[in-house]
Amino acid sequence: MKFREYSSILLGAALLAGCSAADETLWPSLSGSDPAGPPKPAAATPATASAPARINIAAPKEPTFTAPAPAESAQATASAQAVGQPSGTFVGRKVAQMRTDLGKLQRSVGELNKRMTQISAQNIGSSQRYHEVVAAMNAKLQIGTTPGNPVLVKQWNEAQQKLEQIAESLGRMDKLSNDSAGEAGLAAWLLDSVRATYALSGAVDEDHRQLRVLEDEVNRTVVLIDRLLNELSEDVSRQTNYVSNERRNLTTMSLAVKNGELYGTSLVNRAFAQSQALASATAQSTGPTAGERPLVVIRFDRPNIQYQQALYNAVSRALERKPNASFDLVAVSPKRGSPAQAALNSTQSKRNAESVLRTLSGMGLPGNRVKLSSRTSQDAESNEVQIFVR
Repeated sequence: MKFREYSSILLGAALLAGCSAADETLWPSLSGSDPAGPPKPAAATPATASAPARINIAAPKEPTFTAPAPAESAQATASAQAVGQPSGTFVGRKVAQMRTDLGKLQRSVGELNKRMTQISAQNIGSSQRYHEVVAAMNAKLQIGTTPGNPVLVKQWNEAQQKLEQIAESLGRMDKLSNDSAGEAGLAAWLLDSVRATYALSGAVDEDHRQLRVLEDEVNRTVVLIDRLLNELSEDVSRQTNYVSNERRNLTTMSLAVKNGELYGTSLVNRAFAQSQALASATAQSTGPTAGERPLVVIRFDRPNIQYQQALYNAVSRALERKPNASFDLVAVSPKRGSPAQAALNSTQSKRNAESVLRTLSGMGLPGNRVKLSSRTSQDAESNEVQIFVR
């Protein structure tokens, strides 16, 4: 019995010792060193590297900054430098006053630029609509239409309205140019004042630094005003010529709408395009000589003679060859029958010549380039109008 009891005690102690070793292997003791040794640094796995949310490292806070446009940034920097700290001297107070004057000037120039932009936008819209309407009229006249088509009459009135809107803008542009010239005078005076302030005594270094910055700002403002004045001058000159030419073209277009057929651009515009230097010259007419061949002969031997298109083509070709040409318009009546009949024919022939003259004027030919005369002819069988080139 004693041997068995002793064996049992030894076996139990051995079992308890084994359980303690197993416990220490599975659950390490909370005190003392780790039986597995010091921990090794864990390698970063792809999943860990791609999950920045697990990295609890607070980034240093930096102030956010939005870069302004280059012009605004430069202006803001220059303004900040110009303000500086008041020096308290007489020159410093004068600099502050001139800076106030410059601010008013810059605001005025900004308003002038806004007005210029608005006028340009209105002119662009009116010009685009004008050419759309004129193109539609030309397309309709090109394929042929009825005389006095009310649709074309309505379009012609709209085109004239848009052209007059452009003409009205010339007055606003002149007013804007005068206002800009006034601001240019103020800018020149301010620039002279800034430069004269350098010579004043009692200034400190800070005063002269602010004067230099202020002078730069005034110079930039002067450049802006000069640029605005140059653009206005070019626009006024261009728009004036444009409106003048298009008015003549609309006059020719009205005659085309009245007759239902397309003529083309104004004859005087065609002459300007051929030779601008000679367009204003007026040639002296000496009258047709015997046996001279006329450019055009229009015989009024029946009612409603449709001569307009042929007349336009002939005069147009004559102006292409000789841009400064003038014309003799001769009313020819037949010299036959009783004296009363001859007088009636002469009167009717003169009326026909006046009608042709009005047609030429409607096509854009200046009246000072046409000379009227009348005569009788034994060879003429009916009233006719002859046109000669000079």
